[in-house]
Amino acid sequence: MRPAPADWLPFLTELADRADEIALRFFQVKGLRVVVKPDATPVTEADQAIETNARALVRARHPELGMLGEEQVEEPGQGEARLIIDPIDGTRNFVRGIPVFGTLLAVEVRGEVTAGVVSAPALRMRWHAARGAGAFRDGRRLEVSRIRELREATLFHGNLGPGEAGPAGGIWRLIGQVDRTRGFGDFYQHMLVAEGAGEIGIDPVMKPWDIAALQVIVEQAGGRATGLNGERSISAGSLVTSNGTLHHAVLDALAGGTRQA
Repeated sequence: MRPAPADWLPFLTELADRADEIALRFFQVKGLRVVVKPDATPVTEADQAIETNARALVRARHPELGMLGEEQVEEPGQGEARLIIDPIDGTRNFVRGIPVFGTLLAVEVRGEVTAGVVSAPALRMRWHAARGAGAFRDGRRLEVSRIRELREATLFHGNLGPGEAGPAGGIWRLIGQVDRTRGFGDFYQHMLVAEGAGEIGIDPVMKPWDIAALQVIVEQAGGRATGLNGERSISAGSLVTSNGTLHHAVLDALAGGTRQA
């Protein structure tokens, strides 16, 4: 019998517990080893240790699972499910001693993300969701906001400077239409959308391991998660989350009013 989406949450939680322990062991430690990858993004010994530990636990407990992670090679599984992991999302924050970083874990079955956990140990916060079972933070059920007008919305965003990928095209147009902005970036902005603390989160460049866990949590909280082009896929290459009601208006503003419905 195929496991139900919620059946994966205990295993994802165990992986998150181990990841938290490793991350905190390295966080704000002098002499942390950091390597810049060919795509100009940093990777630390903590990233590698977390992913290596997760892969070992998968092989021991669920050898049927495939593995897709940010730092190591993709491994096919024996079944139709795979674990997707970003060992440390917000690595630049981690390196600089900023506590906004987390481990993102998800299970995808036949192309659909069915369960996800986001754990931010330095913030002492953890979010989880399973398809059909809702989204939660530390036991509290999450629900996106009910704001219906851009002029009342709070927009979260990442980097607005020229570094990394730079801001999304059209971001300044959208900023001019919302009530307020906050630059939290990375996974945290999307979790705040899921919590109803804001209405919009934008990441212009994302990989599947960045998106998978966030997608299921935001959607199970009642929101939407797509790429900048409106595609609902962890391979869309970007991520826009919203409370759902504002999603079309957000994408339209980012596209300059030219996006087709």
